[in-house]
Amino acid sequence: MPHIIVEYSDNINETNLKTLLHNINRVFADRPDTYPIGGIRSRAMPLTDYVVADGSNPDDAFVHTTIKIGAGRSEKVKKATCDEVFQVITDHFADIYEKRYLALSLELIEFSETGTLKKNNIHQRYKK
Repeated sequence: MPHIIVEYSDNINETNLKTLLHNINRVFADRPDTYPIGGIRSRAMPLTDYVVADGSNPDDAFVHTTIKIGAGRSEKVKKATCDEVFQVITDHFADIYEKRYLALSLELIEFSETGTLKKNNIHQRYKK
């Protein structure tokens, strides 16, 4: 944990989403005592079936980021993390935002450990 899912309208093609994912991962990797590095996973998913606003402008675009984390972090830590990730997203899309209509959003989902099953040997690499 955390898992980061970036959903975006497929009419956004003027940016490198892999760079965005690396930059988002860095926010979490820079906090290894809060977010174990071996559990960080991010992915970007283009969406082909969507309607933005009233659907009248096919150039309207959006990016929605969901962060899923296990329970137990303070409100202060969660807010600071979300603020930093949203800044990364805002900076990444700044040029596009200036040129066209674009909606950016971020959502944090926290769930109990009893609601997840995990098996991950990547953590071993970071315990050395």
